[in-house]
Amino acid sequence: QVQLVESGGGLVQAGGSLRLACAASGRTFSNNAMGWFRQAPGKEREFVAAISWSGGITYYADSVKGRFTISRDNAKNTVYLQMNSLKPEDTAVYYCAARSRAGTVVPRGEYEYSHWGRGTQVTVSS
Repeated sequence: QVQLVESGGGLVQAGGSLRLACAASGRTFSNNAMGWFRQAPGKEREFVAAISWSGGITYYADSVKGRFTISRDNAKNTVYLQMNSLKPEDTAVYYCAARSRAGTVVPRGEYEYSHWGRGTQVTVSS
């Protein structure tokens, strides 16, 4: 059974940092793009960042560019999201996602991802 499990969320003050991790089990995603999405209360889930299978290609939402960094360790089947200079508007549940199809495409649409974690809460206080 394929599982994605996020960790590292929590409560942090504005300007602080958190590092999220997403560990995959049940199959390897070393040849697949992976991404992070988030959903704030009362809002739709939105794209945050995505990374190619090799880590050589990354994409970010404009709202997090320059503050967040996505990375991966294929030996550990894990993807990370380093979040710096956090703002109250970053408060959301953060979800990890993995693309089922292998290849070089790095999607930003959530419909392109078939495997999802349950999410981890990130709360940024002002």
